[in-house]
Formats: sequence, C-alpha cells, structure tokens
Amino acid sequence: MPSETTAGATAAIAAAETAETAAAVAGGAAAGGPVVTPAVDEALAGRLLAAQFPRWAHLPLRPLHSGGSDHLIFRLGDAMSVRLPRGDWAAGQAEKELLWLPRLAPHLPLAVPAPLEVGEPAFGYPWHWSVSRWLDGRTATPEGLADPVEAAADVAAFLGALQGLALPSDASYGLLSPAVPLRDRDRTTRAAIAAVGAAGAFDARALTAVWEAAVEAGDRDGPPVWFHGDMHNGNLLTRAGQLSAVLDFGGLGVGDPACDLVIAWTLLDAGPRAAFREALGADDAAWARGRGWALTTALSAYTAYAATNPLVARNTTRQITEALADATP
Repeated sequence: MPSETTAGATAAIAAAETAETAAAVAGGAAAGGPVVTPAVDEALAGRLLAAQFPRWAHLPLRPLHSGGSDHLIFRLGDAMSVRLPRGDWAAGQAEKELLWLPRLAPHLPLAVPAPLEVGEPAFGYPWHWSVSRWLDGRTATPEGLADPVEAAADVAAFLGALQGLALPSDASYGLLSPAVPLRDRDRTTRAAIAAVGAAGAFDARALTAVWEAAVEAGDRDGPPVWFHGDMHNGNLLTRAGQLSAVLDFGGLGVGDPACDLVIAWTLLDAGPRAAFREALGADDAAWARGRGWALTTALSAYTAYAATNPLVARNTTRQITEALADATP
C-alpha cells in the first residue's frame, strides 16, 4: 500500500490533470471543436479513482466480462466494483442508484447493490460513474437453479415487495425512468420482426400475433407502482443455486410493472413460469404486456448484437422461443 504522502501527491497531481482536462474539453466545446471521448478502459478507471477517490487507488482493478451494453465493470479489490457508462444512454444511472437504493434496500427480500460513491466526469470522460460494494454470486441461468419453482416464488416475492413500496412524493421523483407504453415501440418492433422473418430466423407471423396481442391488451388499469426496468436473468445472482441478489437498477421507475415480467421468459421454463405468474397475481392483460416486453427487448438485442455476440444470440433466441411457446395467456 502506498504511504499517505505518496497517495496525497498522486491525488494532487491527478486532481490537477482532471481540472486541466475539463478546461480543455470545455474550451473545445465552446469553440465549436470536437469533444473526443476517451476509451473506456482500465487505464481510464484507474485515473478516475486516483483523482477522485485516492483512498482506493492502491487496490487492484480488474475488468470483468459483462453481457450488458450499458457499463464497463471492474472489480476493485475484493469488496467493491466500479461501473463506467459506455454511452449517453446510461447517463444518470449512477446518481439514480445512489439516491434510491439505500431507501429501497431494507424493504426488499433479496440483496441489491450498495452504492458508495458517484464519481464526476473527468479526463474527457463525460459521464458520472460509480463505486459500489461487491456482491458475490453467479449470474442466474435456467440450468443453474437448484429449484426453479422456488426461484419463481423468490422472484415474485421480490417484485411484489418492490411494487408494494410507497411511492416517492412528486418533488422527489428525480431521476426515475418514465413508464413507456408498449405501443411506443410498435414501429421498431414490427421492423425487427420483418428483419428476423426475412432472414428465416423466426416465424414472423407468430411473432406478429404475440406482439399484437400485447399491444391490444392496452394500458394498465391501476395506480402506478415501482418497477425495476431491466428484470432479466443477467441481472440476477445466485449462490448455491438459489437467488441471492438483483443488480442494475438503472431503469428504476414508476408506472406499469409489466416490463419486469420479462424475467418469466429469460429465466423460467413453462412450469415455473406458471408458478411465478400465480404467485405474483398477474392478470391476462398484464401477462400479455409482459410477454410483449419479452419479445420487443429480445428482438432489439437480437437484431443489434446476435451476429457478433454469441452470448446475446443464445439468450435472445431462448427468450423469443419461450415467448412464442407461451403465446396463450
């Protein structure tokens, strides 16, 4: 571990570099010149840590493979993680998690991330980033569950608890994601259906039937509730085959929670899926909308990444196939 003197000098130098870089970037933008975003990599993460949180700069930083497209993730020492947004679409998520997760966590039956700090843009990197406590576990997969029916009950209990929490006051909605109606995704979803149908990957007619049933289910008839916003198996952890944690609350919002039903088609087979639906009490309309969310999100990822990312291809193919197999509400 470096001495306090060395750490202080490193922090001072890094802070000066941060200020200088920020001024240069601001000057370029003001002059109408290009603002170049640096590569999001281990070197950048290390510089950001040294400048803003020097007490952790001595810890080893190790990049982690992630199937997600929002963040580059690093393990920091043994007990923390660092997440750097990859683009504008993930901006604001670090601040949202820092604001809301400490309030929600005590009322939820599974572990959730515990944000420690939110870092500032620096060195030409334009987004806030975060340091959180590390959560041990394996990414949840259908084949990795010790008891799929028990897992279905655990997911239902988590979502039920989340949906049952009191809503924030109007003044504190802050960074929460808005609820997007399925119909707003109609054009892009139909285009994706046409593309995969033309490629012979899936039955376009069957996909269209599932999608139209989801849109025709209409909007939710009821008050808004909390939703996670990105509830797929890649954002769940298991320990010894049992669900242990839910990750990535960047899509956290208030509105129709049908988007969270996606987990039924990414993690569960037909039997456990039915148990999940019963435990959560999802009616026909909600289930149709949830299946629509499973379809549209899978098609979006499949058309964007399947040709170059085998993991995405495998996961989204399963998700689409399960949604088609479960076409009867």
